[in-house]
Amino acid sequence: MNGPHPALARQRAAAAVDRIRLSPRRAKLAALTVFVATLVSLVSLTGSWSLADLRAYDYLSIIGRPALPEGGPVIVAIDEPSMAEIGSQWPWPRALHARLIEALRKAGARAIALDVIFAEPAAAPENDMALAAVLGPDVVLAGDQTHIETPQADQFVRTEPLPLFTERGAKVGIASVNLSGDGILRQIPPYPDGFALTFATVAGAEPVPSPRRALIQTFGPARTYPTVSYYQALDPENFLPEGTFRDRVVIVGLSLQNAPSIADGGADAFATSDTIFSRGLVAGAEIQATIYDNLVHGLFIKRAGTAIFIPATLLASLAAALVVLKSTSWRTLGYGAGALILIFLASYGLMRLGHLYVSPLGPALAFLGVAVGQAGFDYAEERRRRREITRAFSQYLSPALVERLAQDPSQLKLGGERRTLTILFCDVRGFTTISEDMKHDPEGLTALINRLLTPLSEAVLNRGGTIDKYIGDCLMAFWNAPLDDPDHAVHAVQAAQDMLAALDRLNAELEAEAKVAGRSPKTLRIGIGINTGECIVGNMGSARRFDYSALGDAVNLASRLEGASKEYAISLLLGERTAALAAAKFPIAELDRITVKGRSEVSPIFTVADGASEPELKRHRAYVTAKYRGAIAVDDGMFDELKAALPSLERYYERERERLMQ
Repeated sequence: MNGPHPALARQRAAAAVDRIRLSPRRAKLAALTVFVATLVSLVSLTGSWSLADLRAYDYLSIIGRPALPEGGPVIVAIDEPSMAEIGSQWPWPRALHARLIEALRKAGARAIALDVIFAEPAAAPENDMALAAVLGPDVVLAGDQTHIETPQADQFVRTEPLPLFTERGAKVGIASVNLSGDGILRQIPPYPDGFALTFATVAGAEPVPSPRRALIQTFGPARTYPTVSYYQALDPENFLPEGTFRDRVVIVGLSLQNAPSIADGGADAFATSDTIFSRGLVAGAEIQATIYDNLVHGLFIKRAGTAIFIPATLLASLAAALVVLKSTSWRTLGYGAGALILIFLASYGLMRLGHLYVSPLGPALAFLGVAVGQAGFDYAEERRRRREITRAFSQYLSPALVERLAQDPSQLKLGGERRTLTILFCDVRGFTTISEDMKHDPEGLTALINRLLTPLSEAVLNRGGTIDKYIGDCLMAFWNAPLDDPDHAVHAVQAAQDMLAALDRLNAELEAEAKVAGRSPKTLRIGIGINTGECIVGNMGSARRFDYSALGDAVNLASRLEGASKEYAISLLLGERTAALAAAKFPIAELDRITVKGRSEVSPIFTVADGASEPELKRHRAYVTAKYRGAIAVDDGMFDELKAALPSLERYYERERERLMQ
């Protein structure tokens, strides 16, 4: 079988390339997405970022947290009431601890842990012997491991109980904990013989191995665990309800303040995730109880590594790119808020259901970085487009209209649309003669035309018109595009009158200059044609160069009216629809019915009869009616009467009489 034709194959390949080719905006968005994802991933490796992640964990971990597991440790607190009852300051005689162990066993305790380090011999050896006599495999004693950094080396100093105690079967657990950089305790201690882990094993539980950097799930603020005073545990039959210690595990440790605060500090007390709300520290014995339940019930939270964090960050960046793929607007804020809520809900759900903490900060920042970054690009692009619109249309539109377009470019529909426009053409009469007279002074001719076109253009712009183009000495303008103008016909006629007034002022200036220079003045005359009708308006031209222009029969008729104004000796001619729309503002007089070049349809033409009253206009309409019936003679006295009544149309009446004489 033959393969596809080479030309067809090339076409298909080109089409495939077109499909995958990115637009400039999408290319920038893709680069921004990769940049933000990479930047957030790199920043996440810093210590400050890690602390921010952990602070986010503090807030999430206390929302909907699990209840305190049943059958967990009971805390025997070495507290102020016990010191008062016992009548001795800490440390107490070790023989007293021996009495406590015996009392707890008698009360049914399954295992006992003393969060107290007995590393030095007692002053009275009989106290050590008394404690050693009651120790056994159901007892865990605390040890300590300290990391000491020196310029020469890093040292790990391990402190354990006296051999006298461990020889009796007591187990040793390292009670040291690792604090985060902000001084808050969040992590499961990494020691293979940690205090809580060893205690769980002694108690007959099966602790779940915790990975490195696993986070502690707290169950509440200080004294969440059932706590009794040391002196009460010495005599539970008289001070405590029956069964307080039956088949329970017991942790004995310092708890010198009921709820020590951050400001006051406390011995063997630590800030936890709850501290940001409770402002209280948690005693070390209760910390060990919390770690115990985390290990026994598998409630600790695994912390996601880079293998999860980076894809999550990249996924959030891609999600943001999809949200802003087409554009950014006020709705982007809503989408962004919804996405951030979903990110935090996903992080919370993974923590609660999967015991995995994926920090929401990285994905959230990545999402915001892409969304806000693209919004910034779009804003800059919009500003650029506004400047382009301002530059492009400031040559053709009034400043007020340019400002409106810059504020709301959507009002400008490029590419062509059907609209009702009022079109004006203005041309200089006798320009060929003027050019011939000034053929040796082209600079002077250019300056003269500019002096004329400048006030004519100002007249258009001041009345809200759009200058379409200059064709030599001819000016084309229109109203009602690109912005709506309900009174477009009236404004066009007003602009025409302003143009004629500006021409009179310019002729007076030229006459004065010629008189000073001792030469004949050059009198400028213009003809104006205005018509209203349906047109197509928009960008006209080629793909590389185009103009904002209007096309249509109404445009052609406006141009023909401008040319016909010379024949009728009238500076301003109006089309029928323009006259109808402007009649409420101006005294409109119909002049004739003509067939212009290129059109077979008869078109009535009108002008503005400045200063005419309604009775005078009525007499003019009577003349036009008689004219159409052929009932006007050369010697008809109506010509003289109308010239006197309507001096603005004097030249028109003279032309009409001359036409009858031919």
